[in-house]
Amino acid sequence: MSRAADAVGIGDDETALLVGHGSRRDKSNEAVRELAAGLEDRIGVSTDAAFLELAEPSIPEAIETLAHCSGRITMVPLSLFAASHVKNDLPLAVKRARSDHPNVRFHAGAHLGIHPAILDLLDDRARAVEAELGVDRAADDVAVVVCARGSSDPDSNADVHKLARLLYEGREFDRVAAGFIGVTEPLLDEVLHDVAKTRPDAVVVLPYMLGDGVLTGRIRDGAADFDAEYPYVDAAAGDPLGTDTRLLDVLADRWQEARTDSVDMSCDTCKYKVELDGYEEDEGGARAMLRALTHQQAHEDRDDVADEPHAHDAPETHLAVCTNQTCAAGGSPAVLENLRQAARDADADVHVTRSSCFDQCGDGPIVAQYPDGVWYGACDDADADRIVSAVERDRIVSDLVHQTL
Repeated sequence: MSRAADAVGIGDDETALLVGHGSRRDKSNEAVRELAAGLEDRIGVSTDAAFLELAEPSIPEAIETLAHCSGRITMVPLSLFAASHVKNDLPLAVKRARSDHPNVRFHAGAHLGIHPAILDLLDDRARAVEAELGVDRAADDVAVVVCARGSSDPDSNADVHKLARLLYEGREFDRVAAGFIGVTEPLLDEVLHDVAKTRPDAVVVLPYMLGDGVLTGRIRDGAADFDAEYPYVDAAAGDPLGTDTRLLDVLADRWQEARTDSVDMSCDTCKYKVELDGYEEDEGGARAMLRALTHQQAHEDRDDVADEPHAHDAPETHLAVCTNQTCAAGGSPAVLENLRQAARDADADVHVTRSSCFDQCGDGPIVAQYPDGVWYGACDDADADRIVSAVERDRIVSDLVHQTL
């Protein structure tokens, strides 16, 4: 611990807030609460849980409760890597909290990231699969594939590869590779086929995820399909990280870093801070704020826009369709085209565009409706007329609602 950390004593009015993503599955939300209780025991500070979406309490709701009895609140994201939630959503929540509660000191922690405790946890997950398959890395050629969710953030994806390399270093694996279940490449199936070319005795697939849900199920299915296709290789998938107590080691470190204002983020490779090849159009953080401020006038309603060719009235409704890899495989291009056709045929002021990933992989194709703040999930091309018809009538298609903002 640094001298700066030593210098910040724990006050009686200090609290911590563990921020999970949120899920429709109560089991997933309960796991966040379980970790929050474990973190409270570990750091000796009252710790509550809050959620970014899909579950309660929301961050503002939790802060509203805590602010009445706290002089310092430290928010720690239960996020594996730094993508939009950590880089945008959490800082905005902190900014809002500081404005609403000026007498409370707020801190925001970093994501779980790459930590020795997580490497140790993954090593144990791999050993469990080795025991299931009846192989030993010391005597057999055992390859490992670390499979993460995948992100539209290159910084996040790069960390998966770094994690795989560190898991390989100093251990007797034949090979450790990184793959993804969606959004970006290489996909799990591609990595498994590539690993098979080296003819290992066994392949251990490690889901790099916190909870056990739809995506971990797909990873298990992918490992099982590979095992059936390659009879000369034994393959199986391990368990996700879950609520293993080693995660508390990481969360405690992130809490301490945050409350002593010693959080280090990867700004040199953050697409929201610097321009990276292929990501020039992505906006977030300070760049997003600047773009919003400078572009706002172009979308203000006005009587005459003829003198300013770029200026135009804002559409009453904007429909954005995710066309990233996972949603595209589920048919989002057809959804996009049918929405455009329906909008052309309708008597509605609606603009339809494609969008990059909404970070809702597995629940798509996703259609976001603004400014209403409604996201539709599991859409197909037959839903286009229903969505546009609802826009005309100033309503929503309730059975398609994925979430509201």
